[in-house]
Amino acid sequence: MPETTAGTGTLLRAALRRDRWLIVWWSLGISALYWSQAVGIDGLYADQDELDVAAASMGGNTAMIAMAGPARALDTVGGQVAWQSSAFGAIAAGLMSMAIVMRHTRTEEETGRDELVRAAAVGRLAPVLAALLAALVANLAVGSATAVSLVVYPLSAPDSIALGLGLTLVGLCFTGTALVAAQVSASARTCYGLAGLVIGASYALRAVGDVSAPVLTWLSPIGWYQGMHAFSGLRWWPALLLLGATGLSLQLAASLLQRRDIGAGLRAARPGPDRAGAVLSSPLGLVWRLQRPTVLGWTGGLGLTGLAYGTIGDDVEDLLGDSETTVELMTQGVADPVAGFYATALLMLALITSGFAISSALRPRAEEEAGHAELLLSTAVSRRRWLASYVAVTVGGVLLVLAAGGLGTGTGYALVTGEAGAVLDYVGPALAYAPAVLVLSACARLVHGVLPRLGVLAWLPLVGAVAVMLLGPVLRMPEWVQASSPFHHLPAIPAEDVSIGVSLALLAVATLVSFMGQLAFWRRDIG
Repeated sequence: MPETTAGTGTLLRAALRRDRWLIVWWSLGISALYWSQAVGIDGLYADQDELDVAAASMGGNTAMIAMAGPARALDTVGGQVAWQSSAFGAIAAGLMSMAIVMRHTRTEEETGRDELVRAAAVGRLAPVLAALLAALVANLAVGSATAVSLVVYPLSAPDSIALGLGLTLVGLCFTGTALVAAQVSASARTCYGLAGLVIGASYALRAVGDVSAPVLTWLSPIGWYQGMHAFSGLRWWPALLLLGATGLSLQLAASLLQRRDIGAGLRAARPGPDRAGAVLSSPLGLVWRLQRPTVLGWTGGLGLTGLAYGTIGDDVEDLLGDSETTVELMTQGVADPVAGFYATALLMLALITSGFAISSALRPRAEEEAGHAELLLSTAVSRRRWLASYVAVTVGGVLLVLAAGGLGTGTGYALVTGEAGAVLDYVGPALAYAPAVLVLSACARLVHGVLPRLGVLAWLPLVGAVAVMLLGPVLRMPEWVQASSPFHHLPAIPAEDVSIGVSLALLAVATLVSFMGQLAFWRRDIG
């Protein structure tokens, strides 16, 4: 074994041991995204005629093309699966790859653990190579699980394998860009931003290219993945573009690694000011400073998502077709299909916002693991003030993100219909979903307080809420199962009036569960 890669096997085994559950959950989650689309399409449309009508309305909707990709073979289950899942599956694979790479490279250098490892007989390239191989294993697991789930469903085997293989390759392509980002900056947070920017730019290029400038689509790895045309005239050559881009990015990362000092990045970190500003003089100011990029990122993302929903305008009935199941699912049984559809859209925005709320509630755990909490709490800052600051930022962030989603929806609707007064019409209804979102964040806070090492459990209530929303009406779930979701108790806003009593009850539950979580945190050891 070359001297520069000595110890790679040992580091790879350690990385896979650390990531084993992460890989399992990502594989199950992403493959379930594809598989559930097949189940949903089969359940939604009673016959081929209904699917043909829905396909015709979807394929002509520019906003949906921008969100999901070019409309191909939408009159087939496989075509619908590829169209509805591939862009979001590629983003998920990219985020997983980014997390694995950063966890085993830049974060290890930032915390000093990498220096301890390199004190042993470990080659210069070994940690990076181990991170690359760990990401390769994870992407192979995701692609294989996706392909197997579709083949077993059953859908066409060659197209299913192409969809899974393309997912693996696009994940590896983003692995290469994440490795390059890890060489550029000495800050893990900046590296996350750079890698995330590449993923976001890839999605944006594909969206703009699919709508108005096809050449831009061919500048995006996501566009290459969708260019394989799974279930719509399969072709394999776009996979070579993904392989080529991966090879080039890995070569660039290796070259940059040879030109920088371990522990530093090619771009030197700027020294901070001599004295902290007035905002950082309190725990709340510090928490806001740490959480600000996340809050602003989610705010922008939900605003754009809401804008996409709003651009559907009043063409809801054409989009839904004649299927009773589809209409019931997308309008929640409301008589006015337009109002019912936007109630469902706001509910989906609220469910997405719950992702921010849960991750924000779990942020104190990350501060514990990094050792920052112990240092901060050794000063005059009490546990109560420290954790209350995170609660305040989470609550404020939830309201801001929901308002952005509502504002985006109203803006999109106004642009399509010409009703300028509709811009603010969905802000209030979007905020009406805040109590249910806060219940889920409170559950995450309880998990952090009682079972800090099992933070993944905090995501289960959100998974259940999504399942109830998507599959509850189709599978006729029992009432007690649907009642387990806090969103189930809210009326279909704005199609129905806000229930003050229900909102206050959910806020009371959120407050009680959050207090229980904080009480458990106050009583346990840090770390």
